[in-house]
Amino acid sequence: MGRKRKNRTHLKGPIPTAETGVPKSFIIKHGQVGSSLTQLVRDVRKVMEPNTASRLKERKRNKLKDFLTMAPALQVTHLLAFTLTNIAPSLRIVRLSAGPTLSFRIERYSLIKDISNTSRRARSIGMEYLSSPLLVLASFPPASPTTPPHIPLLMKTFQTMFPPLSPQTLTLSSARRVVLVSYNADRETVDFRHYLITVKPYGVSKRVRRVLEGATTKSSLTATILDLGNERDIADFVLRRRGDAGPDGGYESAASSTESVAGDDGDAVDLADDYVGRNNKKGQRRAVRLDEIGPRMELRLVKIVEGIPGKEGNVIHHHFGSYIVWFLKAASDILIVKKTKKEIAELKAEHAAKAKLKKERREEQERNVQRKKALAESGGKKAEVEDEDEDEAMDDDQDVEDAEVDEQEFDDDGDYWDENEEIEEDSEDEADEESSEDEEEVKRPIKKSRTKGKR
Repeated sequence: MGRKRKNRTHLKGPIPTAETGVPKSFIIKHGQVGSSLTQLVRDVRKVMEPNTASRLKERKRNKLKDFLTMAPALQVTHLLAFTLTNIAPSLRIVRLSAGPTLSFRIERYSLIKDISNTSRRARSIGMEYLSSPLLVLASFPPASPTTPPHIPLLMKTFQTMFPPLSPQTLTLSSARRVVLVSYNADRETVDFRHYLITVKPYGVSKRVRRVLEGATTKSSLTATILDLGNERDIADFVLRRRGDAGPDGGYESAASSTESVAGDDGDAVDLADDYVGRNNKKGQRRAVRLDEIGPRMELRLVKIVEGIPGKEGNVIHHHFGSYIVWFLKAASDILIVKKTKKEIAELKAEHAAKAKLKKERREEQERNVQRKKALAESGGKKAEVEDEDEDEAMDDDQDVEDAEVDEQEFDDDGDYWDENEEIEEDSEDEADEESSEDEEEVKRPIKKSRTKGKR
């Protein structure tokens, strides 16, 4: 029997690289959080797929600095850190690697399982997460002199979290999900929603669609077979009006069937290309609908700070006012302190001085590194020269010693006289005589060793 050869299943050749310009993200939980917030982190990772580390594991010994240090090497552009505080859960969006950092308070949130439990049409999510979602920004005020300065920065932050939309290169079948970020001016909050794009036939009732396509669920063997045991005719199932219990309740018209399924004409579109699903071919008229799959969050922007955590700069925006900061004294006690213009100027001058000192230290460190490198190179050359001089001096000394030995080994007549050999013979004879005398003196009777045995 021949030897079975193992087939290699891993990828061969160079490792495929991601597209340039596509943002990547780390979504982590920081500190002690509960199971609900941990599940929210997993749900947000599913929203950001496939350009996120969906299987990233945080350990207790990991710190936020570890992720900030590792992110540039992996070309990560955004870091989303969830934290649980005494007031409410919080979310920080960090733009790597220079900032800014946006801090949000999560007022309310719902998980994917909560949305699916309350939805009438529970879907099994499958291949929708292989492509990036489409971003939709709604209800943000347009740019104008009266628009708050932090609004454009807030919009830009959410725009850079998702890949840019290019209609020339976008394929219709890859548009499967939608992320809606809407601004509520009355509450000054941001609503985060996640939807799934579904396409249905237009102008066809639900019963006709079930006859043509069959049931979508495959939980049992009989799920794809329609139960017509209580119907006298196929028309009773297809044309019966909605809400009628029996076969004698009457039939619905074509107009009511069309309205019940597709709604207004604004929902119907002609497909520009083939789409996912049965009979969704190019040119077909279909009704497009958005089904929310979660998660859902209501975010309140607290502040925007220059830089990243650990290297913060000036406060660009604060929710409690331009010159207001708050400190937490107890679990539910908040002390609001107002800053004067003089104190604000002092803080800015302090930040500028720190930045200047940091720059000077960095330049000094670079100069020291260059100086040490130059000294190492020059010291290596000097060491090589000194080694060569020492070798030459040792060679000269060896030559002088060899010349002296040659002069001593030859006598006046020129005959070679081996003095060492003659001395060695005498010394060996004397040593043999001394050793024989010592052996005679030292010889003693050998004692018998006692052995224990049974008598």
